[in-house]
Amino acid sequence: MEIIDKMTLTKRIIPCLDIKNNRVVKGIHFKSLTDAGDPVELAARYEAEGADELVFLDITASQEKRKLMAGLAAKIAKKIFIPFTIGGGIQSVADMDTVLHHGADKIAVNTAAVRNPELIREGARHFGSQCIVLAVDVKKTGREKWSVFIYGGKKKTDLDALHWVKQAVDLGAGEILLTSMDSDGTKDGFDLRITRQVSEQVPVPVIASGGGGKPEHFYAAIQWGKADAVLAASVFHYDTIKIKELKEYLHQNGIPVRRFDD
Repeated sequence: MEIIDKMTLTKRIIPCLDIKNNRVVKGIHFKSLTDAGDPVELAARYEAEGADELVFLDITASQEKRKLMAGLAAKIAKKIFIPFTIGGGIQSVADMDTVLHHGADKIAVNTAAVRNPELIREGARHFGSQCIVLAVDVKKTGREKWSVFIYGGKKKTDLDALHWVKQAVDLGAGEILLTSMDSDGTKDGFDLRITRQVSEQVPVPVIASGGGGKPEHFYAAIQWGKADAVLAASVFHYDTIKIKELKEYLHQNGIPVRRFDD
């Protein structure tokens, strides 16, 4: 598979839109979900504000076996021009094909990939590794040990997080979306330890997720966690942090980012 040189990439700022019942929701530690708005309207807003990419995750699709968000993908594709990823309920190459043909640039797989790792290889073979994002939800379960959770963080697996991401990359995953369940929604900062360990052990881009509350947290995830991109939700949804201001902060602190004048 083609490996992206992570050193040549600008660092990306990625708003995440968790979807339930066709609405954006946000919680803490994957619980206590509250409504955060319309996904298409938010997508257009984030593009205008300077987001590099967007991620849409149907957080209950695998658990409830709901239909794919192909219709939503088509609506989003008509509104924005920046790349976006769709995840949730992807069970097969046919599902991937449907979402990609409706306008998504990438597919995120989580539960289905754990249950059938060959899905990663098949997806990469059909669409290219650059289209396959492994979304992995992790929680610290011991000293220097993080376990993988599936079904929207509701079920613990026997998989070690580091072992799983390396296996997924070997199978063809072109990017890792790493979410710390311990940090999710807390705004207390990203889990720099597991982010750095994953970033140093895989040759593909790693997106840090879970815990961003102020610009310093994003800087730390990139500088110390070695993340290639940083993803957040509520701080963008509720205007706690403006994307343009965040990028200016990172630029002023030596982090390469795409700015409005680039």
